[in-house]
Formats: sequence, structure tokens, C-alpha cells
Amino acid sequence: MLRPRAAAAVLLAALLTALTATGCSGGPGGSGGADGRDRPAVTIAASDHLGGAPVYLAQERRLWAAEGLDARVTTLPTGRDALNAVIGGQARFGVVGDLPAVTAALGGREVRIVADLSRFSDWRLLTRTDRGITGFAALKGRKVGVPRGTNVEYALSRMLGSAGLSAADATVVNLAPHQVPAALARGDIDAGVTFPSFYEAARTTLGGRYAELPFTGYTARTLLIAGPKARDSEATAVLRGLLRAQRELAADPAGAQQAVLAQAKGALHAGYVRAYQPRYTYGATLSAELLAQLTEEAAWAKAAQGLPGAADRSALLRHVHPVPLRALDPAAVTVTVTVTVPAG
Repeated sequence: MLRPRAAAAVLLAALLTALTATGCSGGPGGSGGADGRDRPAVTIAASDHLGGAPVYLAQERRLWAAEGLDARVTTLPTGRDALNAVIGGQARFGVVGDLPAVTAALGGREVRIVADLSRFSDWRLLTRTDRGITGFAALKGRKVGVPRGTNVEYALSRMLGSAGLSAADATVVNLAPHQVPAALARGDIDAGVTFPSFYEAARTTLGGRYAELPFTGYTARTLLIAGPKARDSEATAVLRGLLRAQRELAADPAGAQQAVLAQAKGALHAGYVRAYQPRYTYGATLSAELLAQLTEEAAWAKAAQGLPGAADRSALLRHVHPVPLRALDPAAVTVTVTVTVPAG
């Protein structure tokens, strides 16, 4: 269970500082391994356990060590937090949702999208039987809890949009992901959207009052992004380990689920992992469909959140960096990008 935001922020700051000191103190030159060889040391800030399952599988099975890379993975509460770790220089790479990547691009941040790692579209609007919300149109004038700045907020916008509504038609309450079930139980909100890992908590907390509305009108994507100091050689090594992890996940789903649970360190229940991991589609790609979705989200973010920056296709395309993935799997890159290859 996640801690309150303030306490989590202090804990995360300390954790990231420690990781930066131990995992990246050697800089691009690397750090000494147990066998005496120098390995490039990188920190990967991740968020969604299931969307990033190949990341946790690679960490658990030490697949990056086989690639000569000393990779350290740290899990943060949201993709927004993982993005901030990359922007702040505490992590070389990040595993984030599509919306945090879009907001970074609109904000002029120097981040590059290296791969689209997974897709998920099995969303739920959580509510209570005594609220009478049997369709998304019933959200008009209601209080809806959601963690702002994450993919979940965009999922809510798509739910509202499917009924011809916008966020202005509801009272949107900013809550941490783990706070949504309790807020529903207290009656502070009429409905909520949160990460799938908290669906069961809501069901348990509300008991016979629990109700949900399924929604498949938004495909969330888990992206691998690189910060300004990440080298292509490092990104290629990270991706090579992830591609191997994807193959192992496909060949042994149960083993991959155990690896995710081991890396989650109690944050996830086994029943949730078994039920939801098969609902994700894995495979590192960079597609025209991804770019079209990012462009659509950018237009929404500018209108809904007042973010600066250009939201057109060409502006977002500048943040797509296909060189590492194309070197490993050319067929996985179907979006056309003209790039200048940096050193390294």
C-alpha cells in the first residue's frame, strides 16, 4: 500500500539520492562490477509494474548484467514521478505512461521516447451502487477522484468525452492513486478512476456498495524514455535486455508474474497480477499509431491543462528517437523519423 504523498516524496527523494550516488557515481564510464569488469551504470525510474513487466523481469533475472550493463531499477508511485526523476537527473531512463511523456514534450523537456513497451485498455470507472451512476453521462455535476497528471486523468477525459462531456461538467478531485477507494467509501467522491492495481481494494472496501463501469475507449501505453544524458549505446543495451525479457515473458507467463511480484516487494497481490498481466499487450515498438495518439493527447493537454509548447505532429516527432530500437529490431519501427545520431 502506498504511503501518503508527503511522506512518499521524502522517501523517494532519499532513495533517488542514494541510487544516484551508488548506481551512477561512475557516470558514463561505468562502475566496477563484482567480477572486476567496468560496466556502464544506469538508473531506470519505473512506475506501473504490469505495464513495465519486462523491466522487472530483466531486473529479477539479471538480464542486463549479461549485456554488460549495471542497471538499477527503482519503482515510483506514478509515471509523473518517474518522469520527474529523469528530468531531475536522478535516473538516466524512465518507464512512464503516454501522458507524462506528452506533458514533458509540451514543456520543452529534453526527453526522448525510445520504445512503446506495452498497451492496456481495460479501464474501470469505480463508483457506488447508491450513487446511481449507470452510464458516463451521469457524471455530469458529480465529484470524480483521479490522480492528475497521469494516464488515469486522460482515461477519465475519454470516459467523459464518450458521453459528450468534458472535465468542466464534473468536479474533478485530485487524489493519489491509493486514496480513491477510501474517498469512495467515505462518500467524499461519487466516482473515481485509478490504477488497475487498486480496483480490488475498492471492491473490498465498498463491499456490497461496489459498482463499476467498464471502458475500453483508451489504450494506455507504457513508454521507455531517455533523459538528456543517456547515450545511445546505453539505450541499446537497456533495450536488448528488455527484448530478451519480452521473449521470456511470452514463453513463461507464470514465471514472469513471479518476477514482477518479487520486484514489487509486497506492493501487488498475486491474484491481481495473475488476472491483469494477460490483459497487457507487450512488444517494443515505435509506430504511427503511437504518434497519432500522442498528438491527440497533446491537443487535449493544451486545452485542459493550459500547457505551453506546440502540440502538432512534427513537434512531438522530435521527441521520438528510434535509433536504438531500429538497431535491434528494424521491423518494430514503423514511424518515419529523421534523426541526427548523437555520439555514444
